[in-house]
Amino acid sequence: MFHIVFQESDVAVLQNAFALDDSFSGQVLQIKDEFAVGPLFGIDTSEGWANRENWWRALIEQSPYSNELVGSFDDRITVKDILAKLSENEDEEAWIWMGGNAHDVCGYFWLVGQLKAFTGRIKILYLNNLPFINEKGNLFYPTALHEIQPKEFLKAKKLCRNVTLSEFEIDPDEWKKMMEENVTVRILEGGKKITGKGEDFYDEDVLNGLTKEWQRGNRAMHNILAKMKIKTGDVFLLWRMYKLAESQIVEIRGDPTKGWKDFEVRLKTTATEAVETNQNEIL
Repeated sequence: MFHIVFQESDVAVLQNAFALDDSFSGQVLQIKDEFAVGPLFGIDTSEGWANRENWWRALIEQSPYSNELVGSFDDRITVKDILAKLSENEDEEAWIWMGGNAHDVCGYFWLVGQLKAFTGRIKILYLNNLPFINEKGNLFYPTALHEIQPKEFLKAKKLCRNVTLSEFEIDPDEWKKMMEENVTVRILEGGKKITGKGEDFYDEDVLNGLTKEWQRGNRAMHNILAKMKIKTGDVFLLWRMYKLAESQIVEIRGDPTKGWKDFEVRLKTTATEAVETNQNEIL
């Protein structure tokens, strides 16, 4: 068997679980793109794929990360590797691991239709809305695999099941709908239901993580991510900071392309008042 995950942090935690029980150990492959954000229209063509890469390139060029990140991987090649493994060994199985988040589920929708020829050998472990024990011994409901302790995966593996014939028919249709809708943001609304949102969906999270005082970029991003209920990546959130700055809602000084500590950000006065008013209305 080999395993498929959708977030880099999930690779290590799964490998740590193998060290505790090698009965389900195997190579861990990662689908690296974050399909929960960005353009999807025509992504099944070379032109559509290039359009998506160019969108990511534009965001990364404004971030502390090197533009070399774009094009450093190609998930289509990873899928070819998966198909080759399944074709060369009739006893091989692929275990797809998902947490209850849009990143994983959107990646699954992109992937699953490409594996239909191997019905019966494609397994799924969807750890959505399930209780686990955290490091303090308390019960909690993780939304991502890397939030789960390695030893808890020894119980989670018992949830392994085949991707059903119905899922092989229905789930690729969900991916087609996502491509046609072509919104910028996609969120998970229970089960495997993905709902499209506008590009400004996370703007309120960005504003709630900022104050009228200057904060270094790393501190601001930490505050934003810590308060968010629905997570997305820092590159996307930084892009939204730029957009909010263009709208005169926040201010940025310094150069974000040099590093997270090389720029500062704050709310403009009118934006601060708007956030405080909104919070008071909620209370």
